[in-house]
Amino acid sequence: MSEAKSQSASGSALLQGPSGLRRELGLADLALAQILYLTIPEFFGTAAKAGPSHVFLWLLAILLFFIPEALVVARLNRLMPLEGGLYEWARLAFGDRIGFLVAWNLWLYGVIYMALAGLITMSFLAYALGPKAAWIAENKWLVLGASFVLAAAMALLACVGFHVGKWVTNTGSIFTLVVLGALVLMPFIHSSGNIAPFRPLRLVSPPLTLFTLSVFSKMTFGALCGFEYVAIFAGECRNPERNLARSILISGPVIALMYIFGTAAILAFVPPDAVDISAAIPQALSQAFQPFGTAIVRIILPLSVILLLTNYVSTFNINFNGCARLPMVAGWDHLLPAWFTRLHPEYKTPVNSIFFAAGVAMAAAVAVLIGVGQQEAFELLLVGAFAFYATAYLALFAIPLFARRELGIRSGLLLRVGAVSGFLMTLLYIVLSIFPIVDVQSSWEYSAKTAGGIIGANLLGIAIYRWGRGAKAVVRV
Repeated sequence: MSEAKSQSASGSALLQGPSGLRRELGLADLALAQILYLTIPEFFGTAAKAGPSHVFLWLLAILLFFIPEALVVARLNRLMPLEGGLYEWARLAFGDRIGFLVAWNLWLYGVIYMALAGLITMSFLAYALGPKAAWIAENKWLVLGASFVLAAAMALLACVGFHVGKWVTNTGSIFTLVVLGALVLMPFIHSSGNIAPFRPLRLVSPPLTLFTLSVFSKMTFGALCGFEYVAIFAGECRNPERNLARSILISGPVIALMYIFGTAAILAFVPPDAVDISAAIPQALSQAFQPFGTAIVRIILPLSVILLLTNYVSTFNINFNGCARLPMVAGWDHLLPAWFTRLHPEYKTPVNSIFFAAGVAMAAAVAVLIGVGQQEAFELLLVGAFAFYATAYLALFAIPLFARRELGIRSGLLLRVGAVSGFLMTLLYIVLSIFPIVDVQSSWEYSAKTAGGIIGANLLGIAIYRWGRGAKAVVRV
């Protein structure tokens, strides 16, 4: 009997670890979390680099990746509404080894992203305070302090649980919608004035170049991935079988429209060649409010930056909680020591797993500081993080195609076609992530580091899995 057959996969009858998790997340919380997690500010700037063809590329990305992702995630969650999300889906479909590697890649993505939290936060604060404060983002001690404070705050929120932590996520999502709503409205306000009428849905065919392909891959996986991440907390959701699918149905159109109209709004005020990818939204807003006077711009620019910073901080909160839950669930499945499964007696949160995640995030933050101020190092870490995430996504789209029939997943041509499309778009992103998009000393060295990091990390994951299985066998003897 294969490893995958160790549990029954009959819908909500699936069993996993001991009960006791509090179900704090309702439909509104899930929908706001989806909007927050999938609305990433820097990808508006990336899409704006495509110029007038961005609408065509967004629609293609939605058709080939976003809709298939939504269909697959909704289907898998209805069949297996389990804490751990994609990790448990892959484990039940393909066995413990593949499930462990999926969790490993998701965990690496979250840890690396958290390690960059201090650097990203200080960069945003420096941008908000103006050119005189640029030194803030270059000061290693300030960045390190911010990293430690954020990791400690995330750990505290995770320990208390989602009855408090969800309000951080909800607030960040609402602030993000406020900023993007203002951005989207400004071109319509200006269109009654001196500039040309605003046409946000104009279709223009893109040029067939490597640059266009690179931008498109980031608009597909980079911008639109993430529906499955909230499913990690299925055991802490109310009625997860229905509400997680409903949250996708509610948030999906909002996310798609925000990306399309937000990118168009940026291009209404900033030409593609002048777009600042890391701060395209504040850049466009500062131009949009220019006619209202310098004093207004001085208020709008830092305010929009601070509000967008809440997007990142709230996203860090979701990522950190995911990093804390995955070892707990792996412990339930006896793939990690039971130490990770200990719950807080009052809040029913995995305290040991939370402390472990916080410690690793702080250690990783120190390691990241070795490359502070070097764009290549930062880009390498960020690309590496998303490459680990994309590796886990290959398993997501493989499940409807290759999972054992007992799971009841491979039903319907639409789901299979969507899974193939999503798999190919994810694979395209991984392949293109190996090639640099910033100026580097050696493109071959950069590619070798990226590919070597992905392969080496997964070989390490296999070694950890085998060591764990061997240790268990010795204990049994």
